[in-house]
Amino acid sequence: MGLTEQIAAALSVAGLGPTRFNEIGEGSWPSAFAVSDLAVASIGAACAEAAALSGRKTPVDIDRRLASLWFSMTVQPQGWDLPPVWDDLAGIYRTSDGFVRLHTNAPHHKTAALRALNCKADRATVEATVANCSALALETAVVSQHGCAARLMSLDDWRAHPQGQAVNNEPLIAWTRHSAVHATWVPGPQSRPLAGLKVLDLTRVLAGPVCTRTLAGFGADVLRIDPPGWGEALVETEVTPGKRLATLDLKTTLDREIFLSLLKEADVLVHGYRKDALCALGLGADVRRATNPGLIDVALNAYGWTGPWSDRRGFDSLMQMSSGIAHKGMTRKNSDTPVPLPVQALDFATGYLMAAAVLRALRVRLETGEALSARLSLAGTAALLASVPADNDGAEFDPITDDDVSAGIEHTDWGPARRIRFPADMPMGWSTPARRLHSDPPRWD
Repeated sequence: MGLTEQIAAALSVAGLGPTRFNEIGEGSWPSAFAVSDLAVASIGAACAEAAALSGRKTPVDIDRRLASLWFSMTVQPQGWDLPPVWDDLAGIYRTSDGFVRLHTNAPHHKTAALRALNCKADRATVEATVANCSALALETAVVSQHGCAARLMSLDDWRAHPQGQAVNNEPLIAWTRHSAVHATWVPGPQSRPLAGLKVLDLTRVLAGPVCTRTLAGFGADVLRIDPPGWGEALVETEVTPGKRLATLDLKTTLDREIFLSLLKEADVLVHGYRKDALCALGLGADVRRATNPGLIDVALNAYGWTGPWSDRRGFDSLMQMSSGIAHKGMTRKNSDTPVPLPVQALDFATGYLMAAAVLRALRVRLETGEALSARLSLAGTAALLASVPADNDGAEFDPITDDDVSAGIEHTDWGPARRIRFPADMPMGWSTPARRLHSDPPRWD
């Protein structure tokens, strides 16, 4: 099956039929994988679900070029520069027997990597130190320090690995159906189908925030909760529009009680903590369900939900190394270094699939009264992408032009900006511009 068909099958639950969309336009990211096909399929799934929820009778049109661009940064600064995407130590390093990627954007992950390496925090020193390590030993050492690293593996290596085998046996979307409940929310107009929907957001870079940005763009009231001191300056401009941005320390009794009071009023919870992290905070699935029996609960984990690495910290760039994607790119390009995807396609696709899962669950709750939970993973999306032939391995992608960008100005906390036009022929807009985290009190208004 193609990507669209596989996603439609994954969204099939409670007897609801598939939603449809039309692909228009041209353009593809150059890659050894079908990145632009994945963009169309995942964004199309979310938009088609939103259209069906709003009562639209005609299929949505998805522009292939714009969908491809929405797999990258949509913010176009006007008179200022975006911050760098990567920390100065993040990236791919050559080891004594291969390659490893370090993810050091978060300060505590950077500290963990340096502790494993036992070296100074400058690129040249890290390169020299890594060159004397084996890839597996270094990956193991960084992970044991609660850091984030991944060695380069091939597609065959990953398929043979216990974690790859575990992911292969997991569905793209794992659904759980709960008892019938009474829920009062009903869809809004086609211009804002999620108006009045309360979405509690416990996600961080990048897939989860893409999901909740999408829901906010369709009109949902999204309240994002971050721990004190947490920052995502590299992507806050991209993923915060339309959201309330609050702070709670869920390790404290008082803030957990505030969180539970917010959860009780929510229609949807979207979370991207590691598999057992919420349980360790006293907020496991049983507590969440008891607090709010009608809750739609959609969760993300990096390396899948079963297998020996299911509790491992992970990001898109690391998953590309582990799952064989960067190795396939290297062999297709005859490169002597790993070749990742041209964009963080696993993050963006998973985010839109999470949004589609939320929207499908809302339709089920309206039609049957059942509340649903759904689980997705970056590893599952990597397997989806690897299941189809290459898309466009050689041609360059045309640069962004003025025709690709909306005319309106978004007055972000960093300065005025425009955004790439949304790829679907349906409304997408936010009530507030992109803002810095920790800007709002933890409450529903």
